[in-house]
Amino acid sequence: MSEKNLIPVWDILVRIFHWSLVLAFTISYLTEDEFEDLHVYAGYIVLGLISFRVLWGFIGSRYARFSNFIYSFAEIKAYLSSLRTKNPKHYLGHNPAGGVMIIALLLSLFAATLSGVKVYGVQGYGPLADNGIEFSIISEALAHGENKHKEGKVESAEEELWEEIHEFFSNFTLLLIFIHIAGVVVASRVHGENLVKAMVTGKKEDI
Repeated sequence: MSEKNLIPVWDILVRIFHWSLVLAFTISYLTEDEFEDLHVYAGYIVLGLISFRVLWGFIGSRYARFSNFIYSFAEIKAYLSSLRTKNPKHYLGHNPAGGVMIIALLLSLFAATLSGVKVYGVQGYGPLADNGIEFSIISEALAHGENKHKEGKVESAEEELWEEIHEFFSNFTLLLIFIHIAGVVVASRVHGENLVKAMVTGKKEDI
């Protein structure tokens, strides 16, 4: 593959966002039970990243914009059907199926992080604190490496509800990620391109 056949597709901010989100979500998911302070910090980072991505979806570069990869149901169906042919339609940016996955991941991540912040707020900490405790991005207990809430305090019905919502969307996001990875593998084989490498270099071959 010669350099002249490569076209810049993913700008540097999209690539930084993508790999930073992979790292932040992984840390957040794996530290939920044992390292709550790290879990909270990683969750805030995820929320900040997806907030940036939504903004960049409107003002970012050509292939980063939602208008470039939000397709009609008919186009999505036609693309999926074309995958069964010898010459499936190729897209430089996100294909229709990939576009659906990006939106689904953003929505699921938003629900997971927002419900997590709400759980923290019910405990009296963070931007959604609602019981008169002084506002703090992270609780004093976590700042000192303690978890007094889980050690001795009985959970309220509201907190339990938000924790269940948070856990559901965290696990649902993980499921979407597995589907996303499978889709990347399939699309890479069908179209004869390395999509993982493209998200590192920012360039794709104009097939």
